[in-house]
Amino acid sequence: MLLQLLPHLSALLVEKVERQPDRVLFRARVRSSTAVCRCGESSARVHGRYVHRLRDVAVGGVGVVIELWVRRFRCDNAGCPAVTFAEQIAGLTTPHSRYTPLLRGTLTQIGLALAGRAGARLAASIGITAGRDTLLRMVRSVPEPDVGEVEVLGVDDFAFRKGRHYGTLLIDMATHRPLHLYDGREGEDLADWLRGHPEVKVICRDRSSGYGEGARVGAPQARQVADRYHLWANLGQAVEKSVNPIAPAWPNRPRTTPVSRWRQSPRWSSRRKS
Repeated sequence: MLLQLLPHLSALLVEKVERQPDRVLFRARVRSSTAVCRCGESSARVHGRYVHRLRDVAVGGVGVVIELWVRRFRCDNAGCPAVTFAEQIAGLTTPHSRYTPLLRGTLTQIGLALAGRAGARLAASIGITAGRDTLLRMVRSVPEPDVGEVEVLGVDDFAFRKGRHYGTLLIDMATHRPLHLYDGREGEDLADWLRGHPEVKVICRDRSSGYGEGARVGAPQARQVADRYHLWANLGQAVEKSVNPIAPAWPNRPRTTPVSRWRQSPRWSSRRKS
């Protein structure tokens, strides 16, 4: 019954299950009498044993710890550099890891969704103790996906520190997935990236001259278009610039209170205190 509920433990012989105040403890050993070395040679010659403690996903809101008796075997392959090796259980153990793959996958997804502090709080609420640094390490260990074919590329800047330090973000407009980040807003860096992706057909960017030159040099075959946000922003700025000089001459213009005077009013002060 236990193995039906926890199929990832099917390779183990569970000898004892103990409920402790803060965890559920499984004491187990491997069913198989042999193990396979990394060279591919199978061995039944046991060199020694030790206890490997693994943390697993929570059961009933309580953390799970597996105390696993692991055997070290002697490798019979004379050409193998490993004289002895520890047995590994597929889907349960990995070398030097204190987490089962199931728990590591759960923590990685929490870290990707909520990052450090918030992820650690959510993990604690479901019975998994993990620090924020642990979650961030797992997020950093996730391999970056392959960029693949990008036909419509989005280019925009972002601020490391507003008004002082900027960077550039490249996005696949078909999947809305970030592709690349680089420091600065120079067109040369954009041109270098585009030379490695000749499949780009459309570049959606703001009206920066540096991005325009980088797109022209790196992808002369691509069509450059302005994105919707910057079109609306530029239109709004143009309308504001045109209207502001003549606005004071409008008849029946509604009187407005400057923001600075409104904030000094007693009503604004009472709202701030409340």
